[in-house]
Parts: sequence; C-alpha cells; structure tokens
Amino acid sequence: MKTKKGRRFKPSFKLKQKGIEVTGKWKTVQIDPNLFADEEFQNIVCLEELTDYKLVSSSKVGKVREKKRKAGSVSEGGSEEEEEPVVPPKKKKKNKDLRSKTGKSDDPSAAEIDVLVDKKGKCNEIIEVVNCEDRGHVAESTSSTKDAPRKKKKKVAKTKASQAPEALPSVPTSKKVKNWTTDVLSASADRRADVSAWKNLFVPEPVLCALSYLGFSAPTPIQALALPSAIRDNMDVLGAAETGSGKTLAFAIPMIHSVLQWQKSNSSTSRNGSVSKDSHQHHDETRWENEDEAEKLTHQQVEDSGDEDNASFTTGCVKVLENFEFDSGDETHTVGSHKKRPLLGLVLTPTRELAVQVKHHIDAVAKFTGIKTAILVGGMAAQKQERVLNRKPEIVIATPGRLWELIKERHPHLSNLRQLRCLVIDEADRMVEKGHFLELSQLLEILNDSQYNPKRQTFVFSATLTLVHQTPTRVLQKKNAKKMDKKTKLELLMEKVGIKGKPKVIDLTRKEATVETLTETRIHCNTDEKDYYLYYFLLQYPGRSMVFANSIDCVKRLSSLLTILNCDPLPLHANMHQKQRLKNLERFAERESCVLLTTDVAARGLDIPNVQHVIHYQVPRTSELYVHRSGRTARATNEGLSLLLIGPNDLINFRKIYKTLEKSEELPFFPVETKYMTSIKERVNLARQIEKAEFFNSRAKQHNSWLQQAADALEIDLDDDMLMGKKASEQEESQKQKMLKGMKKQLKHMLSQPLFKVLMKTKYPTQSGKLLLPQTSVGISESALGTVSKKQAKKKKSRKLN
Repeated sequence: MKTKKGRRFKPSFKLKQKGIEVTGKWKTVQIDPNLFADEEFQNIVCLEELTDYKLVSSSKVGKVREKKRKAGSVSEGGSEEEEEPVVPPKKKKKNKDLRSKTGKSDDPSAAEIDVLVDKKGKCNEIIEVVNCEDRGHVAESTSSTKDAPRKKKKKVAKTKASQAPEALPSVPTSKKVKNWTTDVLSASADRRADVSAWKNLFVPEPVLCALSYLGFSAPTPIQALALPSAIRDNMDVLGAAETGSGKTLAFAIPMIHSVLQWQKSNSSTSRNGSVSKDSHQHHDETRWENEDEAEKLTHQQVEDSGDEDNASFTTGCVKVLENFEFDSGDETHTVGSHKKRPLLGLVLTPTRELAVQVKHHIDAVAKFTGIKTAILVGGMAAQKQERVLNRKPEIVIATPGRLWELIKERHPHLSNLRQLRCLVIDEADRMVEKGHFLELSQLLEILNDSQYNPKRQTFVFSATLTLVHQTPTRVLQKKNAKKMDKKTKLELLMEKVGIKGKPKVIDLTRKEATVETLTETRIHCNTDEKDYYLYYFLLQYPGRSMVFANSIDCVKRLSSLLTILNCDPLPLHANMHQKQRLKNLERFAERESCVLLTTDVAARGLDIPNVQHVIHYQVPRTSELYVHRSGRTARATNEGLSLLLIGPNDLINFRKIYKTLEKSEELPFFPVETKYMTSIKERVNLARQIEKAEFFNSRAKQHNSWLQQAADALEIDLDDDMLMGKKASEQEESQKQKMLKGMKKQLKHMLSQPLFKVLMKTKYPTQSGKLLLPQTSVGISESALGTVSKKQAKKKKSRKLN
C-alpha cells in the first residue's frame, strides 16, 4: 500500500523474524472507485496482496529484497487487508493451504489459513487462523466502510502482541520446573532402579517405569500396606504413618491406576475395543502434548482478549479446531475427545505449598501415563486456573477455598462431580477441625448428597490421625461425655468425610508419635532470653534450620532482628504474596546453610530435603502441631534435631504435649557453653535497639504519609497532634540518625570479630618460627546432634559410676 507522499508502506511484522521468505510478487487488487467518495479513503492509492511465499525456519531466512510496488486500479472490498499467518518459530510444517480473498469470492470477509503443525513427529493438530473481521460481512455502503480502518488498526495491534512472544526461541515442553521437590524426586542417580519389589502391589506398568526412573526401588511400609487394598480390593483407606514415610505415593498410585482403568474402559467402548492399552496410552500422551502446544500458541491472545469458550480456545486471530479428525499413523484420532474427560481424582490439602508439592509428586509418578493434573490454590490468578481447567485435567489438587469458589461459579469441569472416582483428604485431622475450612464441610456435603458416587474411593491420610488427647476429668464428669479413643476418633472422622463402607485402617504411628531418628531437646529460659539462645544456636551450628513461631508478628520481628545480625533469614507466613512464599521455599532448599522463619503454615506435609534442625521459638499450642513441626526434619530414615525454647508462658503447652505424647523419659537439656553468652547478649541487645528504632521510624513515616495524602485529597490542613510521634526538629532528627549510624557501626565491628575463639598458649614457638595451630572450632564445628549425644553419653557414664 502506498500513500500520496510516495513513502513505502512497512508491514507490521519483520519478515526475517517471522520465518517467511517472499518468492513471488505483490499483485494489485481491484477496488471499487465508489469507495473513494468517502473522505476517509482519500489517501489510498492502491491495495496489493502477496500469495507466493515460503514458510521457513527463522534462522534460515536469507536477505529479503524489498521490491517496489506499482500503483494499480481499485476494486470492491478494498477496506480489508489480508494478514499473513502467525507462524511460531522452530516448528515443522507439513502442509499449508492459502485461500486468498478476491472480488470473485463468495465470502469476502474471512481469509482462512490452515496450518498443520507436527510436534516431534508424533501427532498433529490443526490450527485454524481466522481473520478477526469474521463477525459479519462487510457491506458495500459508505456507512459500514467507515469502521473498516479502525478494525484494521485493532487487528494489527493484536497480531503485534501475539508475535512478540513467538519471536523468542521456543521452550521445550519437557522443561524441568525449579522447585524444592526436585531434589527429593531426583535424589537417586540410578535412572533404572530395580522395581521388582513393587510388582506384587498391583502397580500399573507406566507407574513402575516412573518409579524405576525416580530410583524408588522399594516401597515404604505405608505404601506396601495401602496399595493392594486400594488397587486390588478397591477399598477406602484411612492411613496414619509418621512424618516422611511416603504417604503421598500411597494415595497417588491408586489414583493414577483408577484414571488409567477409566481411560481403558472408555477407549474400548468409544473405539469398539480395537485399540490396545499401550496404543491408547501413547495417543493420550501425544494428544495432551499437542494440547500443550495449542495452549502455548494461544496463551498470549487469551490474556489479551479474555474471551473464552468452555469447549475451545477462540481468541484473537487463532482458533483451535476441536472436533477435527485427522490421520495419525494407523488410526484416526479426535482432538475433541478430551471434551468427554471428566474430573476423576480430587486431592484436598490444607496449605498452598503442600498442594504444589503433591502436584509435583503426582506428575513425577504419572510421567509415562499422559495423565493431566491441575492445581487450584488461592494467591494465584483465578482466570489462569480456569484456563487450566478448560483443558479438562483428570486430577485436580486444591485447597478448599479456591475450589469452592470455582464450584460456585459453576465451572463446567467442576459441575459434574458425580463421576469422581478418587477423593483424597491429605492432613485430614487438620482439615476437619472445628472452626476451620468451612468450604470443606460444604464441599463434602455436596459430594455425599447430590453428587454422591457409590463407586468413589476415599483416601484419608495424616501423621496424627490416631493421636488422641487425654480428656480432662471435668469434661468426663458431664452426663453425655464420651471418652475419646482411637476408634471413636476414626469413626467421627469417617462420618465427617462420608466414608460409608468398611475402610482399610492402617496405623503405623509409634506411641510417642514422633520418628525414632529424631533427637528432641529443650532449653528453659526467660522470654527475653530466647533471642540470645536462638542466635547462639544458629551461629554455633550452621546448617538448614527451620524456626517456628506461633504468630506472624513474631516472625516479622525475628526476621528484621536476624537480618541486622547478618543471619540472612527467609520468612514464610500467610500475609506474604504466594509467589514470594514459593520463592523463599525454593531458596531455602537450594542453600546448604540457611534459616527459614515460619509460622505453622509450613508445619504440615512439606518435604524439604536435608533439614537438620527444627527450633520451636514458641512452644506449639497442640501436640499435633509439635509432631508435624518436628517432622520437617529426620525424614526418610535421616537423623534430625528438634529444640524447644521454653519460656514461663510456654510451660502449660509443654506439659500438655508431654502428657499427650506419653514420653517415657524427660527431654534432655540442650548443652550451651555459657562463656560465649556475654558477647552474644551484647550483639543481640545492640541489634534489638537498632531494630526498635528502625521499626518506629518506618511505622511513623508510613502513618504520617498516609494521613498527609488523605489531607491533601480532602484539601485540609493537618494538626501536628494527629501525626504519630512529636514533630522533631531537623537537629533532633539528625542526632537520631547519627546515633543509629553509630550503633550500626559498632555492631558491624562486633560481627567482624570471631565469636568462638580457641584459647591457647603461644609462649614457645617451634624451630621454624611458625606455630602449628590446630583448626579452630568454627572450621571443625561439631554438629548439634553430636553435641547432644556426647552429653547424654557422659550422663550415662556418671550414672554407672555412681
């Protein structure tokens, strides 16, 4: 297209970047002269179209010569300009069919291009690129042609937006997601482990391949007991096993088996029993991989337009053809068959992080099955999660709040829960607690009433499922009081969850409820002294440590205090953004020596590798929380240490826990070298003063700036009395800043000095004049576990001597 001024028209895309090589010439298109009566078209000289070109890889495109285009005559339908197809780089093209619109065509409003995309030589998916102006035929009258230039502008803008991400090199679908679970799932270097121990447990063949790849050669006790009952006998399972015993796979494998059975029966009915199990699984896998490709192609346009159909993604200028049959090897396959896929497995977890972890574990085990999973948690975009649900995943892992929200919105994939084959409630005792997870009770009500499926399997797992609190005597004295034992607790749980038959109950917990490999210790101190002992422990015994507190405020205060003391802690609590929470967990799993300050949001289920120490800065309120907190360390037969910092206010909770867990021996005291405590106190006290000053300054600034903005908006003057803190003069302010600077300098000097010094006499040097010093205690710092075991051994010796 040329303008009167003679300037060349530049297309909205760069030919070299988009993988198009021009082979032919631009041809003029005849336009009706009557269109020029309208003032908006007075600058148009001609309209040209290009039909001869090649689709090639962006890296192979040579130099494209720009050819001058001559002015031509005008014809009907000139208000529309034909668009080139959006071609993603690094994709093989098998076929192209370009149908250009001319004056002779029946439908001048739509130009369609069918591109057949071949992914890794496996399976094909048809993508139809539709002109954005297909909402109606363009009338010849001047009134309808007035809107045409505006439509063109919108169309060009949309294609620019969609081309931008595609100009980048394509990312393979098998990209590993960085997560704290990857270390656990890739712990074994043996990619072909012997899985003969699993074969008697009725594990499906694709799952055995995944277990072999992951290096899981033998099942854990909970898995060995749960799998036959769940897979062979199709029973409901109530499982109680200690932390780190592999409960996730105990429900994940039966769920995958159930989905595979459904796929097998469904494929045999839909294809008249002609397709074998292996070919079905292969085509399922390739179909879903191609759906991933379609999702990638349309992802940008979905975000731009926001218009979605439940059955297909029709967005921008790209439409995925759903019910289009095409040949794939020996047999035909229908992309639209995923319409029939209902929700077959549902996993409910109490926290978002646990949901993310469970998804990663299920994906790892379902690696060779092609089963799709999705995660629905709060703190993430609901629209994105709806888009994921539109792809009809068979298994959904969710927290109750977000799941209930999407069910209330009547999402099509969640509308028919009657076909649900597996329901899992992870950390069930926490989920059904009174006053928590109101959405869960509403959800269970639906599942056990209007959406009840008699064939549905229910799995209920927790480390503290059978942990029973001793009922106080004052409660037992009442008329209708029942003494709570394991049996009655499980019966109540079954009633709440809706298990109607007789389930398989597996209880592998010890009387003490904690793991054998866990060393439990304590320190009695005043509330103010807790900071000293925490800082002492973190300095003396570096490693991967989790510090638990009961409140978010406590975590925030400790975070700022330890940051001033150069401990670089990572906070984790419910008031943080979800992305930041996950990022901090990943960082904690990456670093060898690191501190994670957290509330009880990270107490349950999280399998972070090689956590050496768990410190209870505040004693947990219940014995269940104590078991779960301590269970973050000493996982899967590894050793670990749990340290309780017990202040005067914590004694009541400590005694309750001690009584409930029926500890036979008293918890040993953690050994502390008192000679270092004076310098520790100096550092911590100075850091406290700095933290306090900074906290009050920031709070006052925040409060005052908010008041000032509100006053400015209302156009009123502020009184000094309304401001937080007295309005200090410049001299006072500078004095404060100087004092703060001085304190920081002093603390910096203190922190530069070694704390754990090795005292030794250096009176007599050697002949060479050099003194052969032993390594310092920092260099060969003994582990916390070693220190405790040494002290216990000494105690035993002294008892024997006495």
